[in-house]
Amino acid sequence: MHFGLTEILIIAGIIVLLFGARKLPELAKGLGSSIKEFKKGLDNKEDEPKP
Repeated sequence: MHFGLTEILIIAGIIVLLFGARKLPELAKGLGSSIKEFKKGLDNKEDEPKP
């Protein structure tokens, strides 16, 4: 699935309309920390010995 510049701009515009420009940095920070915790959880699962 390949998104062009137009599609990305339309999606970004819809997100700004839904959440507002002031809320976007907070949402991005939360999303980033969630992804970081998810990756850390995956790494910890790989380190555990298998019975």
